Amino acid sequence: MIRAVLLWASRDPWLGRSLPRRRFVRRASRRFMPGEGKNDALRVAENLKRDGINAILTLLGENVASPEEVDAVVEEYEEVLARLEGSDLDVQISVKPTQLGLDFDARLALDRILHLASRAREAGSFVWIDMEDSSYREATLCLFEQAVERSGPEYVGLCLQAYLRSTEEDLERLLPLSPTLRFVKGAYAERAEVAFSSRKEVDEAFFHLTTRVFAADGAVAIATHDSRLVARLRRWIDDHPGTQFEYEIQMLYGIRPEEQVRLAQEGEPVRVLISYGPAWFPWYMRRLAERPANIWFVVKNLFRG
Repeated sequence: MIRAVLLWASRDPWLGRSLPRRRFVRRASRRFMPGEGKNDALRVAENLKRDGINAILTLLGENVASPEEVDAVVEEYEEVLARLEGSDLDVQISVKPTQLGLDFDARLALDRILHLASRAREAGSFVWIDMEDSSYREATLCLFEQAVERSGPEYVGLCLQAYLRSTEEDLERLLPLSPTLRFVKGAYAERAEVAFSSRKEVDEAFFHLTTRVFAADGAVAIATHDSRLVARLRRWIDDHPGTQFEYEIQMLYGIRPEEQVRLAQEGEPVRVLISYGPAWFPWYMRRLAERPANIWFVVKNLFRG
């Protein structure tokens, strides 16, 4: 019930306008994002590097409505990539297709993805394409396929959601491209016929999808804070000695930071997603909905503040 309420809040326009103005809400959000500007995000990336942890930066926001808004998003990411050139930071970027105009011009979105992939190559970085709710699934898959065909798989990857029933089929469709994929559990409100609802089903799907990529010698990002699932996948890897699997563990800024450091100290490749920007409220509600226990951590932090 808590998860349903949080997902409803993430979609409510009035809450999205009014609650971010409240000081206590902004204070609570600091657990998951260091600030609204790229300087804040890059500062955190530098701090993480000291612990042997790399980063992904994502500008929050989705469903832009004009080419001018698309240009503003692209310019922001260009400035991030320019800051990375000549630095010793291993930082990637992650973008939502609807930030690049997918709602109204798929050709524009593809052009901008290709442009960012080219700039990422120059900066020694990488571009992730996020998967949004299931209504964008097919369009996003096509966008990724065209981007890989035009630019190659070295500088662009795709996020897939384990809770969608279609993801296994989507994975088989993509594997011939030798893609780099990120698996997440999924955080949008979906119908039962579209997505698994039980934790066990989602966990099994996540495990199966990840090991399928390993079996195909693909590259995969294990994006979860579920320590039991991570441990299970690590055991699977240990059970296949002599085989080099290309993977990293990805987590969100502010969630289980001690676990992030521990995994890095144990030699695991760890990368943390740092979100920033003014359009943070819907994303924040979905992060809480992914694991409602996060609400307790937020409340504790508020009282400590």
